[in-house]
Amino acid sequence: MEQLFINWLIEYGYVILFIWSIMEGETGLVMAGVLSHTGDLDLTTSIIVAGLGGFTGDQIYFYIGRYNKKYINKLLRSQRRKFALANILLNRYGWMVVFIQRYLYGLRTIIPMAIGTTRYSAKMFAIVNFIAAMIWASVTILFAYIFGEEILKVIHIAREYWYIALPLGAAIAGGVWYYFHKVTQKN
Repeated sequence: MEQLFINWLIEYGYVILFIWSIMEGETGLVMAGVLSHTGDLDLTTSIIVAGLGGFTGDQIYFYIGRYNKKYINKLLRSQRRKFALANILLNRYGWMVVFIQRYLYGLRTIIPMAIGTTRYSAKMFAIVNFIAAMIWASVTILFAYIFGEEILKVIHIAREYWYIALPLGAAIAGGVWYYFHKVTQKN
């Protein structure tokens, strides 16, 4: 089963990377960097595909916010504090928010939607988003490409000692979730 999954990643890697980059991305970008390191994917093609996927995803989220403001506010009522945080960041930092939102866990999909609900220029968003997506893809994939051997060693150790890696990974993920949940919670 594991070999089948690896074969799918190699055969359909660029399609998977594009779709994964539309939705979130970092794990997919690290996967692409490691597969580029092992020679199964082309490094330049991976960066371009991931950048275009990230750009496409954020453009979709932006236009969802732009043309469905009332529906988005109703649907994502539980996320309204994140929307407020996104608007505060946009007002304070302007276009830099478009750039850095890719690295803000839990806000990557919310910020483009929140920006879409404002009067922020769609053209300016697209330009900054494209540049940011390409830099994001380049930095993340190159990092995984350069440290590919070390990442593969960590994966091998995690597979061997899964009974330690699984609870540790769950604790880290839970800690990150708890932190961001507390940050966006009303005091």
